[in-house]
Amino acid sequence: MGTPAPAPWQDPSRPLPARVRALMEEMTLEEKVAQLYGVWTAISEGEEVAPNQHEFSEPLPPWEELTRPGLGQLTRVFGTGPVEPATGAKVLAQTQRGIVDGSRLGIPAIAHEECLTGFTAWGATVFPTPLAWGASFDAATVEAMSAGIGDLMRSVGVHQGLSPVLDVSFDHRWGRTEETIGEDPYLVAVLGSAYTRGLESTGIVATLKHFAGYSASAAGRNHAPVTMGPREFADVVLPPFEMALREGGARSVMNSYAAVDGVPAGADPALLTDLLRDQLGFDGVVVADYFSVSMLETTQGVAGSPAEAAALALTAGIDVELPTVRCYGEPLLDLVRSGALSMEVIDRALERVLLQKGQLGLLDAGWDPDPSALRGGAEIDFDPPHMRALARTLAERSVVLLADRAQVLPLQSPASVAVVGPCADDVLALMGCYAFPNHVGVAHPDMPLGIELPTLLDQVRAEFPTAEVTSALGCPVQEPDTSGIAEAVRAAEGADVCLAVLGDRAGLFGRGTSGEGCDADDLRLPGSQAQLLEALLDTGKPVVVVLLTGRPYALGDVVDRAAAIVQAFFPGEEGAGAVAGVLSGRVNPSGRLPVQVPRTPGGSPATYLHAALGSKSGISAADPTPCFPFGHGLSYTSFDWSQLEVDGAEPGEAPDAWPTDGEVTVSCTVRNTGERAGADVVQLYLHDPVASVTRPVRQLVGFARVELAAGAAARVTFTVHADRASFTGRDLRRVVESGDVVLHLGASSEDLRLAARLQLTGPDRVVGADRVLTTPVEITQL
Repeated sequence: MGTPAPAPWQDPSRPLPARVRALMEEMTLEEKVAQLYGVWTAISEGEEVAPNQHEFSEPLPPWEELTRPGLGQLTRVFGTGPVEPATGAKVLAQTQRGIVDGSRLGIPAIAHEECLTGFTAWGATVFPTPLAWGASFDAATVEAMSAGIGDLMRSVGVHQGLSPVLDVSFDHRWGRTEETIGEDPYLVAVLGSAYTRGLESTGIVATLKHFAGYSASAAGRNHAPVTMGPREFADVVLPPFEMALREGGARSVMNSYAAVDGVPAGADPALLTDLLRDQLGFDGVVVADYFSVSMLETTQGVAGSPAEAAALALTAGIDVELPTVRCYGEPLLDLVRSGALSMEVIDRALERVLLQKGQLGLLDAGWDPDPSALRGGAEIDFDPPHMRALARTLAERSVVLLADRAQVLPLQSPASVAVVGPCADDVLALMGCYAFPNHVGVAHPDMPLGIELPTLLDQVRAEFPTAEVTSALGCPVQEPDTSGIAEAVRAAEGADVCLAVLGDRAGLFGRGTSGEGCDADDLRLPGSQAQLLEALLDTGKPVVVVLLTGRPYALGDVVDRAAAIVQAFFPGEEGAGAVAGVLSGRVNPSGRLPVQVPRTPGGSPATYLHAALGSKSGISAADPTPCFPFGHGLSYTSFDWSQLEVDGAEPGEAPDAWPTDGEVTVSCTVRNTGERAGADVVQLYLHDPVASVTRPVRQLVGFARVELAAGAAARVTFTVHADRASFTGRDLRRVVESGDVVLHLGASSEDLRLAARLQLTGPDRVVGADRVLTTPVEITQL
């Protein structure tokens, strides 16, 4: 007997929509519903890696019975437990082969994994956290990083990555601040879109999360309700998603856990259908954040049963239940069989899922479950040299020199160095909560890390080979234990300089000081670290404070007492070398703050995006002025900015005219006036002094990272469309209003160097989702 002819839906020469329709006509109800959920093939023993994981992980039927009608998704074959790369690839291929051979239609599942700081798998490269991406202001390296991650995942049979996080940081007490790119929507949008574009360029489906409003939870508490109004939601929360959809090409979106004004995102058709699809034009697949469909019943109280939760979520627009089936299985089948839910709702989600499977080649005849890594026969390396090089570049560009009051940096061949503090000799202090060692590895203490990951203490010894380096713990990261402070003080007193290495331990659901579910009451340094730092400063020795954190912490008078302060936001596997390089001067620091650093621990929530009355004033005794503003960062060289020019505006009496439907170019010359190469970050801010609604004092509308050799100069030119001045007006329509505006070029949101006064002229203009979202920048070396 010959090989059976492929079914019409398996023929890649036919138009994909027609193939999907033909397939849907062949499917039974059970086969249709089976495409709308994922299954976790193995639940990690011990600690949870998803909220309420064990509570919702109810026993499932035997595998053959469960997958007989097919399966929509496979959840984290690599990312649930430590598995050798080749073994994971073989297990995934065998699982897919079983699904294909054991079901009537033989449709493979989509395999998804986490990939926020690299492929969340044992032995894979650990990159800096997104907050460090923000500090780099370097979209090109972020895009290269995500393309490398995508290539790696695709080579072992993965189809979808649950990244990037596009939540704008509102309240830095929120544990997931480390997963955000920063507190400015344009910075988040540009770097998040770069990550999305890189991942999608490899064929991996990028999943934008968390749509939308999650990071604005009350008091910074995970899953807490959100009470912001529609204007702030539209102007701050949505732009990163809009840009990543339109310019990043994302094919998947994940819903937020949060309820905004009482309506959970997972049960909100106005959000997931009317806005996301009808207004923003998204035509991909919406997947549930883990267990969020069940949470409509169990924690949010808008559904009385799994069936009601399924109906709400599917009707709202969640196409796939993840990570495993509880609501979209038998409860959903019963709803359709009883007539309580229309088949049209099932078919709507099913068509989206099958179109995506078709795009991935999963509907083609002869699809091979063995990925390219297995077919090649070579050893699979999840941490190859080129990925480590990218991790190094991003880490080095993300380290922020906050202050150098005593002019001690870079350290000039010190004879002795004391390296003290709870993060000095701890590799886990370099990584975020979605890095495999912190996310999963902590539940498997007998397994090695799987990657080469030196501590900062190791790298300081390597960076200063002739120095006598001593160390002391001082205190734990989290526990209120001061018994080791005296030893740390003795180490500092016996050295030329003391490095106080303080910060966070990332974890999940209270098992750390930063990360998912690790929210803070205030922004004091965790545990006894503030007491340790005070004791070190009291020695009179020069103390360089090195912060390895997932959020900014209130520094108060430390700024005036410390010799210098260096900030790194979980810089990843190459982060210790990057920080040590900054301390020695091998690396010229070029990171800039993606979040402001508060002065007092109780000042949250506060970001630089505030109206005039959010600043220090005579009508409030509270002073919200930060220690260091958004965009701040120092260098070991100096830069001069000059020759501001504005083209495209009609010259005349100041301010120059800028049509409400036109664009202007704003340019300046940046010169490196120091004695070594370095990078400056030119930030373009817009100030709208009079508008129909209260506006932020200034808001970032463009930026450029400028690399210059000593003595070299470059011309930096921004092309700014009037749409970039738009905002949501009183009638909740986005509008460009006529009137005066100022474009500032600054080294931070407070260090403003050059200003162009303009007048938006012409009629007020309503703009939609097709408005200009970006500010192109051109850098011309002179």
